[in-house]
Amino acid sequence: MTLDEIYVEIKNAENIVVLSHETPDGDAIGSSLGMCLALRNMNKNAIVLMKDFPENYNFLPGREFIKTKSEIQKYDMAIVLDCPTLKRVNSEYIEYFENSKVKVEIDHHGKNDMFADYNIVNHVSPAASQILVSSFEYLGIEITKDIGTCLLTGIITDTGGFRNSNVTIESFEFASWCLNKGINLPNVYKQSMLTMSKTKFEAQKLTMNRLEFFADGKIAFTYMTKEDDLKLGIKPGDHDGIVEIGRMIEGVEVSIFLYEKEKGYKASLRSNEYINVAEVCLTFGGGGHIKAAGATMNMTFEEAKKAIISEVTKYIK
Repeated sequence: MTLDEIYVEIKNAENIVVLSHETPDGDAIGSSLGMCLALRNMNKNAIVLMKDFPENYNFLPGREFIKTKSEIQKYDMAIVLDCPTLKRVNSEYIEYFENSKVKVEIDHHGKNDMFADYNIVNHVSPAASQILVSSFEYLGIEITKDIGTCLLTGIITDTGGFRNSNVTIESFEFASWCLNKGINLPNVYKQSMLTMSKTKFEAQKLTMNRLEFFADGKIAFTYMTKEDDLKLGIKPGDHDGIVEIGRMIEGVEVSIFLYEKEKGYKASLRSNEYINVAEVCLTFGGGGHIKAAGATMNMTFEEAKKAIISEVTKYIK
């Protein structure tokens, strides 16, 4: 079995780098730190290479193992988590993956490139962190209180605080296990889901004021520009959650949040009932999950707005 083979490779490795997707969210961070801590408990020299780390995750154990640069050029193993394609890894870190002796990926997205030597992909799992829970249990790797806190964070955030339809019985079983282990679940929930900086609050207020509705109120749309980011002093993680605002409004099927990047715009989509937004985003070279997906659109604002709204409208009943 692949898990057993990966475990043998881990035992034979000394230096291991853990990677995830750019603009990391709770699952990317939680699964990366959970994996890193497990590896370090096995006496491996493991680090997480990651940029744009949101401040609200500073409470997580193992934060000190997240680095923005590496002194090692060639690793024995590279493990990519929560990332369906290598293109989504920060471009500065792809070389560490490509130059590593053994390449592993662990993911839960619907569309996956299977780009590693060993690929653990579970499309029905709500989070990469939850895949790690079952993988560690199978391999007999102890889930300590610190590791559990990280993995719980990934599961909570990728299930929208246990509110999304992707949540499973196993999600709740692990949450129960964490409570029995003495992990402060309410604090994890508060820090990862409810706590926001003043700049994040200002970003949400701005985008709420800009909300527009299309298709008889079934599409909610809002946006931010680089000028907005500079004016508000936006920090990594401050865009998180904005797209959820539109989805909470009665009658809305798809919420769209468009924000400006260095080149073009990033479209973040969420759906409520029947639209597969991953399929919508695939049209623009993106992807994700059935009810949560995104794409990068190398267009002007007006072009991107028109294109994404037009594509979503095709799916509206």
